[in-house]
Amino acid sequence: MITLLKDLTDTSLIRLNIEADDWQTAIRKAAQPLVDHKKVKAAYVDEIINGVLEMGPYIVITKHVALPHARPEAGALESAIGIATLKHPVKFGNKDNDPVKYLFCLSATDNIKHLNALAELAGLFEEKAFFDLLDQANTPEEIMEYLNK
Repeated sequence: MITLLKDLTDTSLIRLNIEADDWQTAIRKAAQPLVDHKKVKAAYVDEIINGVLEMGPYIVITKHVALPHARPEAGALESAIGIATLKHPVKFGNKDNDPVKYLFCLSATDNIKHLNALAELAGLFEEKAFFDLLDQANTPEEIMEYLNK
C-alpha cells in the first residue's frame, strides 16, 4: 500500500503561526502535536534536537524549510508528519537556507513506509502555491483540503 502525505497528517498535527525565539523552541512546538497524539515519545523530540546539536542544521533541507526527524528507534510510535509555520522565521544556522519558516516534523517507524509521502512533500516544495497557502491559511483544515486534492 502506498502511503500518501494526506495519510500521515491530519488537522490535529498542523500548527500555524507558532511563536518561537530560537530553533530549539520551534522544533519543540512544531513536534508537540506528534507527542500529544502519541505518534512519538517525548524523547524523540530530544533526539531531533541532539542530532542538530551534534551534526549541525542538516534538517534544513531547502530555503526556509526544516524537516525535523530522528531515527525510528529514538521513539517513533507511528508514522506521521506534522506541519508547522512560524509567525517569525528563525535561524537554524544553515547559511544557504535560513531563516526557517516551515517545519515538517517526520515520525517514521521504519526506513521505507514514509518514502512516498516524502517524495510527495518534496514535490510540494516546488510549488509556490503550497507556500502561499501555508502563509495565508487560517486553519489546519485549509491545509488538509489542499493536500486532499
